[in-house]
Amino acid sequence: MSGRDLLMFAQALVRSPREVGAIAPSSALLAERLATVVPRRRDAVVVELGAGTGAVTAKIDQRRSPESTFLVFERNPRLAEQLTRLAPTAHVADDARDLRTQLANSGCAGADAIVCGLPWAIFSAQEHDELLSAITDVLAPGGVFTTFAYVHALVLPQARRFRDELTARFDEVLPTRAVLRNLPPAITYVCRSPRQAR
Repeated sequence: MSGRDLLMFAQALVRSPREVGAIAPSSALLAERLATVVPRRRDAVVVELGAGTGAVTAKIDQRRSPESTFLVFERNPRLAEQLTRLAPTAHVADDARDLRTQLANSGCAGADAIVCGLPWAIFSAQEHDELLSAITDVLAPGGVFTTFAYVHALVLPQARRFRDELTARFDEVLPTRAVLRNLPPAITYVCRSPRQAR
């Protein structure tokens, strides 16, 4: 992570703490862990939600096939502009709730991998429902959704509610061991087999 990236992150945090929802960008280790679900197939469709400064974006871009489709969502305009430079072949959009429309506009029926860095802990129940519905609706058969949660917050009601929401929506929810070299330490959830839409 460059000093310029940290500065951009800090500026975004000060301007819109509710949109950023983190105290530091994801570490290289957490970014690598999240990107491991990305298939290397040429026809893969990969989505990243809440890309921030692009720590995870860079790992995804290194892993995916150059011929694959890569959609990146980031609401902060300055960070989104940086993402277009970081991953020039990616399509950058602003609102993750437009996931279905953006995929359709790209000629994609669904997503093979959805990697998420959105700040779930600060979202309302309605925002959780809208976003998780969009994610499960577009996940292709055999596709995978992954996101992370901070270890220190796992006992909080919001974190327990989110974990319960994941297990209600996916047949398989696998928490991974903690990435200690992240600020703060985090676990990831790897989710497969969305249940039938409610």
